[in-house]
Amino acid sequence: MVGILISGALSYFLHKQEYTRAHGVAYSAFLLVYGIHLSSGLLTSAANWEAYKRDVVLQLPFVILPVGFWMLPPLPASYLRNLWLVLIGATIVAALLSTGNYLLHFEQINEMYLHSKVMPTEPDHIRFSLLITLSIAAGTLLVVHRSVIGARQKWLIIGLAFLALYQHILAVRSGLVTFYFLGGMACLWLVVKQRQYRQAIAVAASLVVLPALSYACFPTFRNKSANTREDVGQVEHTASANNYSLVGRVYSYKVALKVIQDNPWVGVGKADIDAEMAKYYRQDYPTIQPEAYIQPHNQYLYSTVAFGMLGLLLFVIGFYYAGLNIWPRYAPLLFVQYSIVTLSFLVEYTLETQIGLAFALFFLLLSLEGSKPASTTELEWRPA
Repeated sequence: MVGILISGALSYFLHKQEYTRAHGVAYSAFLLVYGIHLSSGLLTSAANWEAYKRDVVLQLPFVILPVGFWMLPPLPASYLRNLWLVLIGATIVAALLSTGNYLLHFEQINEMYLHSKVMPTEPDHIRFSLLITLSIAAGTLLVVHRSVIGARQKWLIIGLAFLALYQHILAVRSGLVTFYFLGGMACLWLVVKQRQYRQAIAVAASLVVLPALSYACFPTFRNKSANTREDVGQVEHTASANNYSLVGRVYSYKVALKVIQDNPWVGVGKADIDAEMAKYYRQDYPTIQPEAYIQPHNQYLYSTVAFGMLGLLLFVIGFYYAGLNIWPRYAPLLFVQYSIVTLSFLVEYTLETQIGLAFALFFLLLSLEGSKPASTTELEWRPA
Protein backbone atom coordinates (compact mmCIF):
# COMPACT_ATOMS: atom_id res chain seq x y z
CA MET A 1 0.00 0.00 0.00
CA VAL A 2 2.81 2.37 0.85
CA GLY A 3 4.44 1.40 -2.45
CA ILE A 4 1.32 2.46 -4.34
CA LEU A 5 1.28 5.78 -2.51
CA ILE A 6 4.98 6.42 -3.27
CA SER A 7 4.55 5.42 -6.92
CA GLY A 8 1.55 7.70 -7.27
CA ALA A 9 3.34 10.61 -5.62
CA LEU A 10 6.41 10.21 -7.84
CA SER A 11 4.24 10.00 -10.96
CA TYR A 12 2.33 13.09 -9.93
CA PHE A 13 5.27 15.32 -9.05
CA LEU A 14 7.54 14.21 -11.91
CA HIS A 15 4.97 13.88 -14.72
CA LYS A 16 1.83 15.74 -13.66
CA GLN A 17 1.81 17.80 -16.89
CA GLU A 18 1.88 14.71 -19.12
CA TYR A 19 -1.43 13.05 -18.28
CA THR A 20 -4.95 13.89 -17.19
CA ARG A 21 -5.80 12.63 -13.75
CA ALA A 22 -9.20 11.15 -12.95
CA HIS A 23 -11.78 13.35 -11.24
CA GLY A 24 -10.80 13.47 -7.59
CA VAL A 25 -14.29 13.32 -6.02
CA ALA A 26 -14.70 9.56 -6.58
CA TYR A 27 -11.41 8.95 -4.77
CA SER A 28 -11.75 11.58 -2.06
CA ALA A 29 -15.13 10.15 -0.99
CA PHE A 30 -13.28 7.21 0.58
CA LEU A 31 -11.54 9.68 2.90
CA LEU A 32 -14.93 10.32 4.47
CA VAL A 33 -14.90 6.79 5.88
CA TYR A 34 -11.54 7.44 7.51
CA GLY A 35 -12.91 10.70 8.92
CA ILE A 36 -15.72 8.79 10.64
CA HIS A 37 -13.23 6.50 12.39
CA LEU A 38 -11.05 9.47 13.31
CA SER A 39 -13.95 11.41 14.82
CA SER A 40 -15.07 8.45 16.95
CA GLY A 41 -12.25 9.39 19.30
CA LEU A 42 -14.60 12.04 20.68
CA LEU A 43 -16.72 9.26 22.19
CA THR A 44 -13.93 6.89 23.19
CA SER A 45 -13.46 6.25 26.90
CA ALA A 46 -10.02 6.66 28.43
CA ALA A 47 -9.85 2.94 29.18
CA ASN A 48 -10.09 2.10 25.46
CA TRP A 49 -7.88 4.83 24.05
CA GLU A 50 -5.24 2.34 22.89
CA ALA A 51 -7.88 0.44 20.92
CA TYR A 52 -8.92 3.71 19.26
CA LYS A 53 -5.32 4.44 18.23
CA ARG A 54 -4.98 0.95 16.75
CA ASP A 55 -8.13 1.52 14.71
CA VAL A 56 -6.84 4.85 13.38
CA VAL A 57 -3.79 2.99 12.06
CA LEU A 58 -5.83 0.02 10.77
CA GLN A 59 -8.07 2.29 8.69
CA LEU A 60 -5.19 4.22 7.05
CA PRO A 61 -5.75 2.38 3.72
CA PHE A 62 -8.82 4.59 3.28
CA VAL A 63 -6.32 7.45 2.90
CA ILE A 64 -3.27 5.75 1.38
CA LEU A 65 -4.91 3.75 -1.40
CA PRO A 66 -7.36 6.33 -2.82
CA VAL A 67 -4.71 9.06 -2.86
CA GLY A 68 -2.11 6.73 -4.38
CA PHE A 69 -4.42 5.44 -7.12
CA TRP A 70 -5.69 8.94 -7.92
CA MET A 71 -2.16 10.25 -8.46
CA LEU A 72 -1.18 7.34 -10.74
CA PRO A 73 -1.41 7.94 -14.49
CA PRO A 74 -4.02 5.87 -16.38
CA LEU A 75 -2.48 2.41 -16.64
CA PRO A 76 -2.53 0.90 -20.16
CA ALA A 77 -5.13 -1.79 -20.84
CA SER A 78 -2.38 -4.40 -21.18
CA TYR A 79 -1.08 -3.56 -17.69
CA LEU A 80 -4.57 -3.86 -16.21
CA ARG A 81 -5.20 -7.15 -17.99
CA ASN A 82 -1.94 -8.57 -16.70
CA LEU A 83 -2.67 -7.45 -13.14
CA TRP A 84 -5.98 -9.31 -13.18
CA LEU A 85 -4.26 -12.35 -14.71
CA VAL A 86 -1.73 -12.26 -11.86
CA LEU A 87 -4.63 -12.40 -9.39
CA ILE A 88 -6.24 -15.29 -11.25
CA GLY A 89 -2.95 -17.19 -11.54
CA ALA A 90 -2.09 -16.72 -7.87
CA THR A 91 -5.57 -17.86 -6.84
CA ILE A 92 -5.33 -20.98 -9.02
CA VAL A 93 -1.93 -21.87 -7.52
CA ALA A 94 -3.24 -21.35 -3.98
CA ALA A 95 -6.34 -23.44 -4.72
CA LEU A 96 -4.17 -26.25 -6.16
CA LEU A 97 -2.00 -26.25 -3.03
CA SER A 98 -5.09 -26.28 -0.84
CA THR A 99 -6.59 -29.15 -2.83
CA GLY A 100 -3.35 -31.11 -2.50
CA ASN A 101 -3.39 -30.61 1.26
CA TYR A 102 -7.04 -31.71 1.34
CA LEU A 103 -6.25 -34.95 -0.50
CA LEU A 104 -3.39 -35.68 1.91
CA HIS A 105 -5.67 -35.23 4.93
CA PHE A 106 -8.95 -36.31 3.37
CA GLU A 107 -10.76 -37.86 6.34
CA GLN A 108 -9.59 -35.32 8.91
CA ILE A 109 -10.63 -32.30 6.84
CA ASN A 110 -14.01 -33.82 5.94
CA GLU A 111 -14.65 -34.31 9.66
CA MET A 112 -13.74 -30.66 10.35
CA TYR A 113 -16.66 -29.51 8.20
CA LEU A 114 -19.12 -31.14 10.60
CA HIS A 115 -17.77 -28.90 13.38
CA SER A 116 -18.03 -25.45 11.71
CA LYS A 117 -14.42 -25.55 10.51
CA VAL A 118 -12.94 -25.60 7.00
CA MET A 119 -9.73 -26.65 5.31
CA PRO A 120 -6.67 -24.42 5.90
CA THR A 121 -6.27 -21.61 3.36
CA GLU A 122 -4.22 -18.46 3.05
CA PRO A 123 -5.50 -15.82 3.68
CA ASP A 124 -8.43 -16.71 5.98
CA HIS A 125 -11.06 -18.93 4.37
CA ILE A 126 -13.73 -16.23 4.05
CA ARG A 127 -11.57 -13.73 2.16
CA PHE A 128 -10.02 -16.55 0.11
CA SER A 129 -13.47 -17.69 -1.01
CA LEU A 130 -14.29 -14.12 -2.02
CA LEU A 131 -11.02 -13.90 -3.96
CA ILE A 132 -12.01 -17.05 -5.83
CA THR A 133 -15.36 -15.52 -6.84
CA LEU A 134 -13.61 -12.32 -7.93
CA SER A 135 -11.04 -14.29 -9.95
CA ILE A 136 -13.77 -16.31 -11.70
CA ALA A 137 -15.69 -13.14 -12.56
CA ALA A 138 -12.59 -11.25 -13.74
CA GLY A 139 -11.40 -14.19 -15.85
CA THR A 140 -14.84 -14.61 -17.41
CA LEU A 141 -14.93 -10.93 -18.36
CA LEU A 142 -11.44 -11.15 -19.89
CA VAL A 143 -12.60 -14.10 -22.00
CA VAL A 144 -15.88 -12.43 -23.01
CA HIS A 145 -14.07 -9.25 -24.08
CA ARG A 146 -11.40 -11.29 -25.90
CA SER A 147 -8.64 -9.71 -23.86
CA VAL A 148 -7.03 -13.16 -23.79
CA ILE A 149 -7.00 -15.20 -27.01
CA GLY A 150 -5.49 -18.36 -28.45
CA ALA A 151 -3.89 -20.99 -26.21
CA ARG A 152 -3.86 -18.60 -23.24
CA GLN A 153 -7.63 -18.33 -23.46
CA LYS A 154 -8.04 -22.11 -23.38
CA TRP A 155 -5.81 -22.42 -20.32
CA LEU A 156 -7.66 -19.56 -18.66
CA ILE A 157 -11.03 -21.26 -19.22
CA ILE A 158 -9.67 -24.51 -17.75
CA GLY A 159 -8.35 -22.57 -14.74
CA LEU A 160 -11.71 -20.86 -14.21
CA ALA A 161 -13.55 -24.18 -14.39
CA PHE A 162 -11.19 -25.56 -11.74
CA LEU A 163 -11.80 -22.53 -9.50
CA ALA A 164 -15.57 -22.97 -9.83
CA LEU A 165 -15.25 -26.61 -8.70
CA TYR A 166 -12.80 -25.68 -5.95
CA GLN A 167 -15.26 -23.08 -4.62
CA HIS A 168 -17.62 -25.98 -3.91
CA ILE A 169 -14.88 -28.16 -2.42
CA LEU A 170 -13.93 -25.30 -0.10
CA ALA A 171 -17.66 -24.84 0.67
CA VAL A 172 -17.47 -21.47 2.42
CA ARG A 173 -20.92 -19.90 2.61
CA SER A 174 -19.74 -16.38 1.73
CA GLY A 175 -17.94 -17.54 -1.38
CA LEU A 176 -20.85 -19.68 -2.57
CA VAL A 177 -23.42 -16.91 -2.06
CA THR A 178 -21.35 -14.39 -4.04
CA PHE A 179 -20.65 -16.99 -6.76
CA TYR A 180 -24.34 -17.78 -7.30
CA PHE A 181 -25.44 -14.16 -6.99
CA LEU A 182 -23.08 -13.10 -9.77
CA GLY A 183 -24.13 -16.12 -11.82
CA GLY A 184 -27.74 -15.00 -11.49
CA MET A 185 -26.82 -11.44 -12.48
CA ALA A 186 -24.98 -12.82 -15.52
CA CYS A 187 -28.17 -14.62 -16.59
CA LEU A 188 -30.20 -11.43 -16.22
CA TRP A 189 -27.61 -9.47 -18.23
CA LEU A 190 -27.64 -12.03 -21.04
CA VAL A 191 -31.44 -12.00 -21.20
CA VAL A 192 -32.25 -8.32 -20.66
CA LYS A 193 -29.31 -6.54 -22.29
CA GLN A 194 -27.73 -8.97 -24.73
CA ARG A 195 -30.79 -11.00 -25.78
CA GLN A 196 -28.55 -14.07 -25.80
CA TYR A 197 -31.08 -16.59 -24.57
CA ARG A 198 -29.11 -19.74 -25.32
CA GLN A 199 -26.12 -18.53 -23.34
CA ALA A 200 -28.43 -17.51 -20.49
CA ILE A 201 -29.99 -20.98 -20.43
CA ALA A 202 -26.53 -22.57 -20.41
CA VAL A 203 -25.42 -20.42 -17.44
CA ALA A 204 -28.68 -21.10 -15.56
CA ALA A 205 -28.34 -24.84 -16.17
CA SER A 206 -24.77 -24.74 -14.83
CA LEU A 207 -25.98 -22.98 -11.68
CA VAL A 208 -28.49 -25.79 -11.11
CA VAL A 209 -26.25 -28.75 -11.99
CA LEU A 210 -23.13 -27.57 -10.14
CA PRO A 211 -24.52 -27.64 -6.56
CA ALA A 212 -26.26 -30.97 -7.20
CA LEU A 213 -23.05 -32.46 -8.56
CA SER A 214 -21.05 -30.98 -5.67
CA TYR A 215 -23.43 -32.43 -3.08
CA ALA A 216 -23.05 -35.85 -4.64
CA CYS A 217 -19.27 -35.76 -5.18
CA PHE A 218 -17.68 -33.49 -2.55
CA PRO A 219 -17.88 -34.59 1.13
CA THR A 220 -16.88 -31.08 2.28
CA PHE A 221 -19.85 -29.52 0.48
CA ARG A 222 -22.20 -32.20 1.85
CA ASN A 223 -20.86 -31.89 5.40
CA LYS A 224 -21.04 -28.09 5.29
CA SER A 225 -24.68 -28.32 4.25
CA ALA A 226 -25.40 -30.67 7.17
CA ASN A 227 -23.54 -28.40 9.60
CA THR A 228 -25.47 -25.34 8.40
CA ARG A 229 -28.82 -27.11 8.85
CA GLU A 230 -27.79 -28.14 12.35
CA ASP A 231 -26.73 -24.57 13.21
CA VAL A 232 -30.01 -23.11 11.97
CA GLY A 233 -31.96 -25.65 14.01
CA GLN A 234 -30.34 -24.39 17.23
CA VAL A 235 -31.21 -20.70 16.87
CA GLU A 236 -34.13 -20.85 19.33
CA HIS A 237 -31.85 -22.12 22.11
CA THR A 238 -29.92 -19.16 23.49
CA ALA A 239 -27.24 -21.26 25.17
CA SER A 240 -26.36 -22.75 21.77
CA ALA A 241 -24.59 -19.46 20.99
CA ASN A 242 -21.73 -20.85 23.08
CA ASN A 243 -21.07 -23.61 20.55
CA TYR A 244 -22.72 -22.79 17.21
CA SER A 245 -21.32 -20.03 15.01
CA LEU A 246 -24.55 -19.12 13.20
CA VAL A 247 -26.47 -18.99 16.48
CA GLY A 248 -23.81 -16.73 17.96
CA ARG A 249 -24.18 -14.37 15.02
CA VAL A 250 -27.95 -14.19 15.40
CA TYR A 251 -27.64 -13.17 19.04
CA SER A 252 -24.90 -10.68 18.21
CA TYR A 253 -27.41 -8.99 15.89
CA LYS A 254 -30.02 -8.90 18.65
CA VAL A 255 -27.59 -7.37 21.12
CA ALA A 256 -26.38 -4.85 18.52
CA LEU A 257 -29.95 -3.68 17.89
CA LYS A 258 -30.43 -3.07 21.62
CA VAL A 259 -27.23 -1.00 21.75
CA ILE A 260 -28.42 1.01 18.75
CA GLN A 261 -31.80 1.68 20.38
CA ASP A 262 -30.03 3.34 23.31
CA ASN A 263 -27.41 5.15 21.15
CA PRO A 264 -29.20 5.79 17.83
CA TRP A 265 -27.49 8.84 16.34
CA VAL A 266 -23.76 8.84 17.06
CA GLY A 267 -23.20 5.33 18.43
CA VAL A 268 -20.87 4.31 21.23
CA GLY A 269 -17.52 4.69 19.45
CA LYS A 270 -15.76 1.77 17.81
CA ALA A 271 -13.23 1.23 20.59
CA ASP A 272 -16.03 0.82 23.15
CA ILE A 273 -18.12 -1.73 21.22
CA ASP A 274 -16.87 -4.75 23.17
CA ALA A 275 -17.61 -3.20 26.56
CA GLU A 276 -21.06 -1.91 25.53
CA MET A 277 -22.15 -5.18 23.95
CA ALA A 278 -20.88 -7.20 26.90
CA LYS A 279 -23.17 -5.15 29.16
CA TYR A 280 -26.22 -6.06 27.09
CA TYR A 281 -25.15 -9.69 26.73
CA ARG A 282 -24.99 -10.03 30.55
CA GLN A 283 -28.30 -8.24 30.98
CA ASP A 284 -30.43 -9.99 28.32
CA TYR A 285 -28.70 -13.31 27.61
CA PRO A 286 -27.03 -14.52 30.83
CA THR A 287 -26.77 -18.10 29.54
CA ILE A 288 -24.25 -16.99 26.89
CA GLN A 289 -20.71 -17.28 28.25
CA PRO A 290 -18.39 -14.21 28.08
CA GLU A 291 -15.96 -16.06 25.79
CA ALA A 292 -18.86 -16.44 23.29
CA TYR A 293 -19.59 -12.70 23.16
CA ILE A 294 -18.96 -11.53 19.59
CA GLN A 295 -19.31 -8.27 17.74
CA PRO A 296 -22.13 -8.06 15.16
CA HIS A 297 -21.06 -9.92 12.01
CA ASN A 298 -22.63 -7.35 9.71
CA GLN A 299 -20.73 -4.28 8.53
CA TYR A 300 -23.81 -2.06 8.49
CA LEU A 301 -24.91 -3.07 11.99
CA TYR A 302 -21.33 -2.81 13.22
CA SER A 303 -20.98 0.70 11.81
CA THR A 304 -24.30 1.76 13.32
CA VAL A 305 -23.30 0.50 16.76
CA ALA A 306 -19.95 2.26 16.48
CA PHE A 307 -20.97 5.50 14.75
CA GLY A 308 -24.78 5.70 14.94
CA MET A 309 -27.26 6.31 12.15
CA LEU A 310 -25.42 9.48 11.11
CA GLY A 311 -22.16 7.57 10.88
CA LEU A 312 -23.80 4.79 8.85
CA LEU A 313 -25.18 7.34 6.39
CA LEU A 314 -21.76 8.95 5.95
CA PHE A 315 -20.15 5.51 5.60
CA VAL A 316 -22.57 4.48 2.83
CA ILE A 317 -21.99 7.75 0.97
CA GLY A 318 -18.21 7.57 1.30
CA PHE A 319 -17.88 3.90 0.40
CA TYR A 320 -20.36 3.70 -2.47
CA TYR A 321 -19.96 7.13 -4.06
CA ALA A 322 -17.28 5.92 -6.49
CA GLY A 323 -19.67 3.34 -7.94
CA LEU A 324 -22.48 5.87 -8.24
CA ASN A 325 -20.11 8.37 -9.82
CA ILE A 326 -19.12 5.88 -12.54
CA TRP A 327 -22.72 4.98 -13.44
CA PRO A 328 -23.98 4.64 -16.16
CA ARG A 329 -20.57 4.00 -17.72
CA TYR A 330 -19.76 0.36 -18.43
CA ALA A 331 -17.73 -0.97 -15.49
CA PRO A 332 -18.57 -4.66 -14.89
CA LEU A 333 -15.52 -5.37 -12.69
CA LEU A 334 -16.46 -2.50 -10.40
CA PHE A 335 -20.02 -3.88 -10.18
CA VAL A 336 -18.63 -7.35 -9.43
CA GLN A 337 -16.40 -6.15 -6.60
CA TYR A 338 -19.08 -3.92 -5.08
CA SER A 339 -21.50 -6.87 -5.20
CA ILE A 340 -19.01 -9.24 -3.55
CA VAL A 341 -18.10 -6.76 -0.83
CA THR A 342 -21.72 -5.75 -0.17
CA LEU A 343 -22.81 -9.38 0.22
CA SER A 344 -19.87 -9.99 2.56
CA PHE A 345 -20.98 -6.94 4.60
CA LEU A 346 -24.25 -8.72 5.37
CA VAL A 347 -22.50 -11.53 7.26
CA GLU A 348 -19.11 -10.06 8.27
CA TYR A 349 -17.59 -6.82 9.56
CA THR A 350 -15.27 -7.00 6.56
CA LEU A 351 -13.60 -3.60 6.96
CA GLU A 352 -12.56 -4.16 10.57
CA THR A 353 -9.71 -6.54 9.75
CA GLN A 354 -6.56 -5.73 7.80
CA ILE A 355 -7.02 -8.44 5.17
CA GLY A 356 -10.73 -7.69 4.73
CA LEU A 357 -10.13 -3.97 4.30
CA ALA A 358 -7.26 -4.55 1.87
CA PHE A 359 -9.33 -6.99 -0.22
CA ALA A 360 -12.35 -4.69 -0.43
CA LEU A 361 -10.57 -1.42 -1.10
CA PHE A 362 -7.66 -2.48 -3.33
CA PHE A 363 -9.80 -4.29 -5.88
CA LEU A 364 -12.42 -1.53 -5.93
CA LEU A 365 -9.69 0.96 -6.80
CA LEU A 366 -8.08 -1.38 -9.33
CA SER A 367 -11.50 -1.67 -11.00
CA LEU A 368 -11.82 2.12 -10.99
CA GLU A 369 -8.44 2.33 -12.72
CA GLY A 370 -9.97 1.01 -15.95
CA SER A 371 -12.40 3.93 -16.04
CA LYS A 372 -9.66 6.56 -16.05
CA PRO A 373 -9.36 8.45 -19.36
CA ALA A 374 -6.66 6.68 -21.39
CA SER A 375 -3.80 8.86 -22.64
CA THR A 376 -3.79 7.07 -26.02
CA THR A 377 -6.43 5.34 -28.10
CA GLU A 378 -6.67 1.66 -27.18
CA LEU A 379 -8.42 -1.07 -29.15
CA GLU A 380 -8.30 -3.51 -26.24
CA TRP A 381 -10.95 -3.42 -23.48
CA ARG A 382 -9.78 -1.53 -20.43
CA PRO A 383 -10.76 -3.81 -17.51
CA ALA A 384 -13.03 -1.58 -15.46
